[in-house]
Amino acid sequence: MGIRGLMSFVEDHSNEFFTDLKLRDTKIVIDGYALFHRLCFSSNLDLRYGGDYDSFADVVQKFFESLFACNICPYVVLDGGCDISDKKLTTLKDRAREKIQMAHSLSVGGSGYVCPLLIREVFIQVLIKLRVCFVQCFSEADRDIMTLANHWNCPVLSSDSDFCIFDLKTGFCPLNSFQWRNMNTIKGTQNYIPAKCFSLDAFCHHFSNMNKALLPLFAVLCGNDHVNLPIMETFLSKARLPLGATSSKGRRHHRILGLLNWLSHFANPTEALDNVLKYLPKKDRENVKELLCCSMEEYQQSQVKLQDFFQCGTYVCPDALNLGLPEWVLVALAKGQLSPFISDALVLRRTILPTQVENMQQPNAHRISQPIRQIMYGLLLNASPHLDKTSWNALPPQPLAFSEVERINKNIRTSIIDAVELAKDHSDLSRLTELSLRRRQMLLLETLKVKQTILEPIPTSLKLPIAVSCYWLQHTETKAKLHHLQSLLLTMLVGPLIAIINSPGKEELQEDGAKMLYAEFQRVKAQTRLGTRLDLDTAHIFCQWQSCLQMGMYLNQLLSTPLPEPDLTRPSAFNTLNEDIWTHTKYGGTLHVSRLYSGSLVHGLCQQLLASTSVESLLSICPEAKQLYEHLFNATRSYAPAEIFLPKGRSNSKKKRQKKQNTSCSKNRGRTTAHTKCWYEGNNRFGLLMVENLEEHSEASNIE
Repeated sequence: MGIRGLMSFVEDHSNEFFTDLKLRDTKIVIDGYALFHRLCFSSNLDLRYGGDYDSFADVVQKFFESLFACNICPYVVLDGGCDISDKKLTTLKDRAREKIQMAHSLSVGGSGYVCPLLIREVFIQVLIKLRVCFVQCFSEADRDIMTLANHWNCPVLSSDSDFCIFDLKTGFCPLNSFQWRNMNTIKGTQNYIPAKCFSLDAFCHHFSNMNKALLPLFAVLCGNDHVNLPIMETFLSKARLPLGATSSKGRRHHRILGLLNWLSHFANPTEALDNVLKYLPKKDRENVKELLCCSMEEYQQSQVKLQDFFQCGTYVCPDALNLGLPEWVLVALAKGQLSPFISDALVLRRTILPTQVENMQQPNAHRISQPIRQIMYGLLLNASPHLDKTSWNALPPQPLAFSEVERINKNIRTSIIDAVELAKDHSDLSRLTELSLRRRQMLLLETLKVKQTILEPIPTSLKLPIAVSCYWLQHTETKAKLHHLQSLLLTMLVGPLIAIINSPGKEELQEDGAKMLYAEFQRVKAQTRLGTRLDLDTAHIFCQWQSCLQMGMYLNQLLSTPLPEPDLTRPSAFNTLNEDIWTHTKYGGTLHVSRLYSGSLVHGLCQQLLASTSVESLLSICPEAKQLYEHLFNATRSYAPAEIFLPKGRSNSKKKRQKKQNTSCSKNRGRTTAHTKCWYEGNNRFGLLMVENLEEHSEASNIE
């Protein structure tokens, strides 16, 4: 939630409403959604290239290290899916439109704030690695955060202005004045973080000692994410509140000031609400009163006791229990093992596809992963008989239908998508975990259209990303070229490189080669960030890959991870590099650290490979990285269309190629093959696609 303009209003009166804190030796309840957005947008991270997740992971780790150094014990609370009532849908759609505009601005070199697609997943992975306690609520977390903080008598850390309304015993610390980067010391030994704490008592005292109980009414009258009634403008105009400022911020602040002064004259919410209704037409009063009262309840204490989850692992949410969802689903949602995306699809049969910095003139990048989502929807169809009795506002009448809010050009639309009807033993969500590992893995790989034998040489933790890459290459909407695939696979080598550098017992020559290659990757990444213009077509291609990875991860989670979760974070950020991870990888064990994707690096490598650099020349200094690259390349090449291996300028449209080959295929095949072999050997000297395989691949392509 959030009250428009309230945060900037109270910050403009910082000396009156805030007290200075030296935060140490305490628990703190953190609004996880607010934190990862704040860290993403305030840490000089590049947002154009689809996510420098390694850099973001470093920032998150440093944040929590600052807390640990001050003996501050963090408890992170994350929002879950949308409320069952779906009352926030209008607000969510408005925000989706705003993000599309910001993404477009970023794509053409302007400014904007759009989180990279996998930022939430990266954030959770860092929390797990640092052993930070966290919970994912069933729906919006604000009330649960307030209730937990009051139970423990500790402060809340957030940037949500609703925490200026909640009656918090120990107060609310805004993130933008939480100086975790400027940790100080008392008497040379005790560390603390300078912070400011909002004082609700000081706030109410400023407005004639108004009753705190009036603040929820103030919030809904002012307009929050749940309530934005046009008819309230009638009240605001007739009550003659001072609304005459010229600037947008000024108008909002005058409205806030006017409402607070007006409400301070009433003893309690009932008296104030009766006076609000007097200004409205009689026919509207009852409905408005019911809506306002219902919205005011959002500021009351929650029935969920998060302390039980943190102390003994028990999460009980009455709203979730009333839906009759399987116990394993509720547990997985609370532990963050299932995404809120799954919760929305399950409860509302509606999902909102997140915005990326992509080519707005092309179909949105999530189209490519729609078949994966249709399988997920099929798994969720028969979750509980109680769900059939719920009121789905946006639910289409078809029994298999789900709705998706997606980008179209620079706007949004709601599309109806049919779930895939699955076999009977797959259609009972309550028994999905009882399926054997082999059955679950088979369903995952069949969805991704990948044979298990292809993945056998691949390190365990890279099996899912490589399977997803094979799916991505097969899709007709993918316009990937060879340098896109090469860049993607090269980026996957960074984690193993750091493992070599940090592993004991490696020969000096091996370590030096890994260091040199890693340094070259870092140079490429830094050079890309220096203002290189974004290639929109390349950005769109990698947005498609990220969408496939995200949906592949969600399906993998729903199937109780038949393949290990890929590690999206930077390996150097964690103290897990003392074992010989590379040896584990060579023998098919788990690769515990793997920086999977760095947008700046993958775009920079694309530019280098297009210019002059060959993959072989890059990897010649590190034979072990070269060997792993060959495994990754060989697994993906068999799923790539033949034309991506043809020299530049020879990959024509399918119709032209078919026409030409239909008339002179036999005559020209030998010449084309020889030319392709020569070009391919000159530009990609290992992971070599044999000429015979290329011929077979071309023939198969022509038959389609």
